[in-house]
Amino acid sequence: MTAKPRYRELPLGGSLAANFVARADGTTLVTSTEPLLPYPRRLTDRLLHWAAVTPEHTLAAQREAAGQWRRISYAQALHGARCIAQALLDLRLSAQRPVAILSGNDLEHLLLSLGAMLAGVPYAPVSPAYSTLSQDHGKLRHILTRLTPGLVFAADAAAYGRALAAAVPAETQVVLTQGRLDTRATRSFSELLASVPTNQVDAAHETVGPDTIAKFLFTSGSTKLPKGVINTQRMWCANQQQIVQCFPDLGRTRPVLVDWLPWNHTFGGNHNVGLTIYNGGTLYIDEGKPTPQLIGQTLRNLREISPTVYFNVPSGFEEIANAMERDATLRKTLLRHVNMFFYAGAGLAQPVWDKLDAIAEATCGERIRMLTGLGMTETAPFAICANAQDVKSGHIGLPAPGIELKLLPSGDKVEVRYRGPNVTPGYWRAPEQTAEAFDAEGFYCSGDAVKAIDVARPGRGFMFDGRIAEDFKLATGTFVSVGPLRAKVIAAGDPCVQDVVVTGVDRNEIGLLIFPRLDSCRALAGIGAEAPAAEVLAAPLVREFFARLIDALWASGTGSATRVARALLLVELPNIDLGEVTDKGSINQHAVLTHREPLVTQLYAGVAGVIFPRKPPQ
Repeated sequence: MTAKPRYRELPLGGSLAANFVARADGTTLVTSTEPLLPYPRRLTDRLLHWAAVTPEHTLAAQREAAGQWRRISYAQALHGARCIAQALLDLRLSAQRPVAILSGNDLEHLLLSLGAMLAGVPYAPVSPAYSTLSQDHGKLRHILTRLTPGLVFAADAAAYGRALAAAVPAETQVVLTQGRLDTRATRSFSELLASVPTNQVDAAHETVGPDTIAKFLFTSGSTKLPKGVINTQRMWCANQQQIVQCFPDLGRTRPVLVDWLPWNHTFGGNHNVGLTIYNGGTLYIDEGKPTPQLIGQTLRNLREISPTVYFNVPSGFEEIANAMERDATLRKTLLRHVNMFFYAGAGLAQPVWDKLDAIAEATCGERIRMLTGLGMTETAPFAICANAQDVKSGHIGLPAPGIELKLLPSGDKVEVRYRGPNVTPGYWRAPEQTAEAFDAEGFYCSGDAVKAIDVARPGRGFMFDGRIAEDFKLATGTFVSVGPLRAKVIAAGDPCVQDVVVTGVDRNEIGLLIFPRLDSCRALAGIGAEAPAAEVLAAPLVREFFARLIDALWASGTGSATRVARALLLVELPNIDLGEVTDKGSINQHAVLTHREPLVTQLYAGVAGVIFPRKPPQ
């Protein structure tokens, strides 16, 4: 008999039970049995609290060029935010003329956002990729046109100068941390910090309430132009209270985070920054990313700083699991104090999960709980939480306290819809899109599909069942569920598959467009970094790997809806200007299929470059 695995102690909240009410119209309402407890009117109330109670405690830290950590305490953060709030009030900024932040995570970004909230001025963190990677700056122009900002901030003139020239009107105030522009007057961030706060700041903060807009977060715009999701103080504070009730240890032991997740996304900017401030924690800003080029920075930080809770996307956990296998210092430091791993953004492959469990057991004699959930920008983001004792890959759990779910049958799937204090009131300056997003009962229509882990015992919670809009029919009329199939392929293709796009709309069989991990393919083929991608992907060992993968996927299919018949390896990386990928690395199926239609034709034409299963139909 296999011994039950031992886990590091982690107090879990009482939101593991839910009420299910089946209605005559075929929908089901699901709510937590635990009520949502009171929460602050404003997130800045927690900043003021911690600045008064433990003023010298580090709120955030960022590694400087010399390698040392530059830290700001809660007291320093509050003072800097008050100075900035005065500067913003002097500029007469408002929701109609908010702050736009073009650059990524840094201490100046954090102080500017806190100052904006004290002044009651909304701010909008914009994807840095729209400024630094985009060639046409189309999405950046769209966002700034929608916002009409009164102030635009960027960290560095050299990195953001081209975008500022292309997209920011001449009359808009531009603030830079370093450098200057030859084409227009700018202010330095240090000037904002030099402002002397007056009682105007306190008076402005008194007017901030639950309905005040804290920020605008723009959707990735992978299928359409980005939409500005209104984030109110109520949304953010209610969501933080929901998180604490599901994970009460966050409120008992001040959390320590080492985090790269971008603040223009809700996971990093709302969830992680929010829980740091809400619970008086410390956030170490990680300049790395889960890519071959930048993962080294993350590993360096995790060798030095021991988090108490660690958040990442699945690809980040995969990189870290692989690195820990050969790095004793990394294992020791990362696993020293951490009592919870948490992933979001995509499904975590079970082999990666198993590897993390094995490493933890071998290192410290116990596993670290891997937990997750489901949410979105429009839910601030926490909505459904998997915090049970038996979470597995694919589980998303049950609703957090205070949120209602509506389950609506949609074809052979079930859409989940949300209503609660953490749900957005709508999209900024987009009344038609707002109206389309909510049903007649005020539930937000997510487009996400869920299914019961155990139909006979619905109280066990839900599994993610893909995006309804991504699913399609083969020519035979058979539905293909893209999300689960995509997750299966990525797991089976480890370590050489970065992501896949599933094809087969109105065709007889399923195909794949595969974005390979070139670094793993190079290692497999024994080819150096100087070789072009096409040469790497044509190497015999690489072709053999993918041929075996397609063979295995074909053999494991149970019918035309799950049997992969062919695949094409993509040499060209996904294009952010075309909406094929977000700056967080998420691939948009629809955009790739639209812009690479000739490759789909090639995939089904049987021409060179396509990998077929070599085994006959079963």
